[in-house]
Amino acid sequence: MMWLKGTIGNGSRLAAAWMAAGLALAAAGPAFAQEPDRIFDKSTVWRPLTPNDKLVVYGIDDPAVAGIACWYTQPEKGGIKGTLGLAEDVSDISLACRQVGPVQFKDKVKQGEVVFSERRSLIFKSMQIVRGCDTKRNTLIYMVYSDKVVQGSPKNSTSSVPLAPWGTEQPPKCADFLK
Repeated sequence: MMWLKGTIGNGSRLAAAWMAAGLALAAAGPAFAQEPDRIFDKSTVWRPLTPNDKLVVYGIDDPAVAGIACWYTQPEKGGIKGTLGLAEDVSDISLACRQVGPVQFKDKVKQGEVVFSERRSLIFKSMQIVRGCDTKRNTLIYMVYSDKVVQGSPKNSTSSVPLAPWGTEQPPKCADFLK
């Protein structure tokens, strides 16, 4: 941290701390081993010599709750910056989650627990999908949002999955599996 102090001046120690935290997060790698499944994409901006800007749909399974899957759509930048991985992806992400089989909790879960996380820029921005349980309605709630180390983003999307019978199997009560 001392080398940062000399290069950015005395008035920017807080910025240096945030930069160091961002570098540490970037070096840590992805938070989860699950890779999302790329389902399809649709071009939104045509570019003649480089890849187009597009909307891409991904699918993931909830790692702690079997029988629940989520799909999210996010924009991906094309062009030279997008090709080189230097473009910062915007925070506009939509989310839909559904019951796709009998629901089985693999372990206890926490309210607001991260289901999936992905970096959205080289250092400072990430996308998170978190899960909660509405105990009154026996419904799992999923929210996707993006955050920045320095300034967060209010853009978010929410999806709910009412736990329902699957065949003859009755659904579990999500309240029974809260930590």
